[in-house]
Amino acid sequence: MRHLSRAELRETALLYRQAASDLSTLRQDSTARAYAEHVNQLLARAHHIIYSSRRKGFLKIFYFLRDEYPAIVQRQIRYVLLALVLTLSGALLGSVLTQARPQFMRHMLGPAMVETIERHEMWTHSIVGIEPVASSAIMTNNLSVCFIAFAGGIVFGLGPVYSMFFNGLLLGVIGVACAKHGMSVDLWSFVAPHGSLELPSIVLAGGAGLRLAHGVLFPGLYRRRDSIALAGVEATRLVSGVIPLLVIAGTLEGFFSPSNAPVPLKFAVGGLLFTLLLVWLFRPLKAAGEIVR
Repeated sequence: MRHLSRAELRETALLYRQAASDLSTLRQDSTARAYAEHVNQLLARAHHIIYSSRRKGFLKIFYFLRDEYPAIVQRQIRYVLLALVLTLSGALLGSVLTQARPQFMRHMLGPAMVETIERHEMWTHSIVGIEPVASSAIMTNNLSVCFIAFAGGIVFGLGPVYSMFFNGLLLGVIGVACAKHGMSVDLWSFVAPHGSLELPSIVLAGGAGLRLAHGVLFPGLYRRRDSIALAGVEATRLVSGVIPLLVIAGTLEGFFSPSNAPVPLKFAVGGLLFTLLLVWLFRPLKAAGEIVR
């Protein structure tokens, strides 16, 4: 089974189902008992080969993340890119509005956070001293954001569109607000280590939500419920890969990002993690003699 290509695996599953259907037909014919017994033995052997070869536990997760998940991202790349465009559009609008109307910053961030920025203080100082609790809360919040963006795709795509655009808008507002008060280095040195994984994870989750929305809005040749079921499977596999990324990002955001580590080191860690992420997701993949595109 390990040496079969994706197309051969699909054909194997189809042949297995066809053989099971043939066995059901043979069992209804009393004169075909010998054939039924033979087909039943073949199915039993096939079942053992197909299902006993499934990897279990951590090894299965490892192979999924190493081989399958990058292929999933590459197949769904148009939805991921659309989520990225929505995020960047929100960030651009947030930047322009904050530059043109400073009061917009107060409306978006709230008076307390704006006053903190005006005092040239980072609001992240509250994390120091309670790192384990903060890290757990950050992971929970990030997972919630991602799964809301994913699940919201069922509502005709409104969830991921709003989530991606609003997150980008907020990022643009905060970026310009900190720049106006000479805090750009403080902000981006804090964001770089964990944001190199956290922000792409949110975009990937948004892409999963948009894939789900496509199945709802454009069933094509499928019945709508079949289209939604297919889109749901693909979207779920796409969003599942962000979980380990968010665990790493939450740990960094709780312990390393708010620390007194040198600024160049923080940027170096962020750059290294982002580079490794791109290599992992977009490297050329081979599966049983075929290139996964």
